[in-house]
Amino acid sequence: MPGTAFKGMVHGGQNPIQGAHVYLYAINNVGYGGTSLSLLTSASNTTKDVNNNYYVTTDANGNFTITGDYTCGSPSHYYVYAIGGNSGSGANSAAGLMASLGSCSVPNFSSLFVDVNEVSTIATAYAFAGYAADATHISSSNNAQAGKAVNNASFTVANLETLSTGVALATTPAGNGTVPQSEINTLANILAACVNSSGPTSATCTTLLGNAKNGSLTPTDTATAAINIAHNPGANIANLYGLQTGSAPFEPMLSAQPNDFTIALSFTGGGIDGPVGLAIDGSGNVWLANSTNATVSELNGGTGADISPAGGYTGGSGDITAPFAIAIDPSGNAWVANSEVATFNGVTVTVVSPSSVSELTSSGAGVTGSPFTDGGLDLSNSNGTSPRDIAFDANGNAWIANINGTLTELNGSTGAVLSSPAATGFPISPSGQNPSGVAVDSAGHVWVGGFLQNYVYEMDVSNGSQVGTSTAGVGSLYEPFSIAIDASNNLWLPNYSCDFNNPSCDLAGTTVSELTSLTAGNLYSPGGLSDPSGIAIDGGGNVWVASGIGDVVEMNNSGATVSPSAGYTSSALGSVYDVAVDGSGNVWVANLLEPVTFASGTNAVEFVGAAVPVVTPLSVAVKNSTIGAKP
Repeated sequence: MPGTAFKGMVHGGQNPIQGAHVYLYAINNVGYGGTSLSLLTSASNTTKDVNNNYYVTTDANGNFTITGDYTCGSPSHYYVYAIGGNSGSGANSAAGLMASLGSCSVPNFSSLFVDVNEVSTIATAYAFAGYAADATHISSSNNAQAGKAVNNASFTVANLETLSTGVALATTPAGNGTVPQSEINTLANILAACVNSSGPTSATCTTLLGNAKNGSLTPTDTATAAINIAHNPGANIANLYGLQTGSAPFEPMLSAQPNDFTIALSFTGGGIDGPVGLAIDGSGNVWLANSTNATVSELNGGTGADISPAGGYTGGSGDITAPFAIAIDPSGNAWVANSEVATFNGVTVTVVSPSSVSELTSSGAGVTGSPFTDGGLDLSNSNGTSPRDIAFDANGNAWIANINGTLTELNGSTGAVLSSPAATGFPISPSGQNPSGVAVDSAGHVWVGGFLQNYVYEMDVSNGSQVGTSTAGVGSLYEPFSIAIDASNNLWLPNYSCDFNNPSCDLAGTTVSELTSLTAGNLYSPGGLSDPSGIAIDGGGNVWVASGIGDVVEMNNSGATVSPSAGYTSSALGSVYDVAVDGSGNVWVANLLEPVTFASGTNAVEFVGAAVPVVTPLSVAVKNSTIGAKP
């Protein structure tokens, strides 16, 4: 279709920029970091540059008009990129600004007037950081899941700023999300210090560009600098923050230097209450298992809006009882591990609610036959069974690690028991190791973590037989809580506690183990960890760990710490229990306890564009042998 005409204004802070070259680009689908698709064609008000790309020029008031001299097609997510011009201090070739228009497939954008400034640049840079190499190289893969993820990223921009005014939001449009408005404004002020200067050799531009590098590569404009800051939100904080002045153009702004420059949104509603488990489905939607009110919540992965009702999904007639973990199967259904609920009176144990696994459809309804209690899920004894984690194999069958020392396999389509003995599940030897995490690799093995005795068990996915047990002390495991597998089939496990036989141990775990086999491993001690529980791998092989003290830690695939010494923090975090990465490169965490009183947390937190996009759900990655790959 012919593109819709729209108008806009380019500002440096509050100053109009005259003579800026304004391009219209599409987020391309030629591979991650590929060249953006230039859309403008020859018309009476366009000019061709040396690369044969057309642009329009802003007038004395910063205004520009783009007529229908472009085609609305596929790819359909467009953004404006303005470069150069004069905001009052002279021509500045380093002044680069962006604004995301959303999709033209309506064919109208969300607004036919766009304010291109530093706020819109920060919003666009962070939301699309997972696809961007620089301001003119933003691209994804050309497949259905990548298309959904780009669409979600576009909605994330709308959660951060208003397109028509270039103003940072305090609340998301859906009304259930809190936005760090002061931090977005501070980042915008940092860019403005260069945009409103005399050019790239000015002191402010030199400081900004020199502290917002991509590795050793120095950016040449402020939009690319914003993308680099989004990629490295824990780097050079003091130098960048020092560019914000008391007379900065965007307010409110931060009054003190932050720990990092991640942008974290906090979402409530949909029944979220004490979430302990978290999973991302194929549409990028976020599912949370709520321990406090025994429900499941679902949030839209783009807007963050509640999909589940105010009370959350219940699975039917109270099918969800004491949820501990949640996983999405290849068909999009959610599986929930329900722990046993019991009361104790001396030596008498009364089971109030037995252990089970509940299955919900993609719309949150209970599946016929759910909850499942066979296969050793509910032994109804004094020790309980308490399923702790769920993973799916390449056939879509569910594997459940039970804390009593067994492993249950259920048919992913019917819920029928596949494990043997059918009454108790596959045995794990030695027994009583309190299995916690379970994961399936691309080589057809099921891996189970022994929480109390610090072992990892390898099981054959074809028959549940135990292939092997890790050697004592491998990777310095100590109470490994969960398991994530990277693209090379290495195991990553957060150590919930440290060795209490060590006199210096305070029982708070501060390490992560990597196992390359049952006999070889490495131990890493990134800053910011305390009682780590959830762990996830992104599409770049980076490792993300949920820390109980209220932060998220990032390491690269070699184990080097990427996040600051205190991890990535947010005022919205209390006690972080689980973590997952979506197909847009956002990092989501389940906040078990809220940050002030440490009562049950009622929010999920999204770190925008902090990671590399990854295939979701994890079960589909296992099925297609794309574990740890980009969509």
